[in-house]
Amino acid sequence: MDFINITFLDFLDAFLVAVLLYYVYKLLKGTVAVNIFIGIAIVFIMWKVTQALKMEMLSGILGTLIGGGAIALIVVFQQEIRKFLLMIGSSNFASRRKFVRQIKFLNTEIQQTTDVASIVKACEHLAKTKTGVLIVLEKTNNLDFVRNTGDRMYAKVNIPILEAIFFKNSPLHDGAIIIKNNFITATRVVLPLSTSTLPGKYGLRHRAAVGITERTDALCLLVSEESGKIVYVKDGIIITDNSPNEITEMVLKDLG
Repeated sequence: MDFINITFLDFLDAFLVAVLLYYVYKLLKGTVAVNIFIGIAIVFIMWKVTQALKMEMLSGILGTLIGGGAIALIVVFQQEIRKFLLMIGSSNFASRRKFVRQIKFLNTEIQQTTDVASIVKACEHLAKTKTGVLIVLEKTNNLDFVRNTGDRMYAKVNIPILEAIFFKNSPLHDGAIIIKNNFITATRVVLPLSTSTLPGKYGLRHRAAVGITERTDALCLLVSEESGKIVYVKDGIIITDNSPNEITEMVLKDLG
């Protein structure tokens, strides 16, 4: 009777695959693409089962479907692949100290320190005067590629300084600000504009927020000059018509 020869490398292989699948799931969690990912995983498992059972016809069909769908997957997961590659190529990913923090299921320390309540409260104050606001909350993806377009700053987040930055006569109000670890790290930042089709009621501020959240895992808060509404943007999706308390809860959840 033959026994399956399982080595340490087999366990390591299975562990690394599990980590990769879990990380991909965390990357896609909260987006429409997660349903596609689950569907692909089910088809792949069925393919392997039919191969093991030597069901040649069905396994051949599933194998052809998976093999021929590689190009389609690249198109479907274009934004997610871009985020993943950007994370790999970012300078903080290469740092040994921050390597573990890039794994999202271990990444809790940085986001929990951000004073989200003060940020939303400042937006609430500025919304009353319909003052335009665009705030980017940096998560795991390094934003130096857009931070370098603005003016460097290192100021702890608080309501007065946020209101002073976005005051209409302030020289710093134009563009976006980036917040990382509860510190404002840059002002007057120029964000990449989204090429997606957006409703006509949304202007450049909304398009910029969609653009940066499509390319990275950053989160955006903005105040519209036209409507005076506070808008939350993540994964390229614009979320409107929520109360300040609801927005605070959503941002805390997505950061933590």
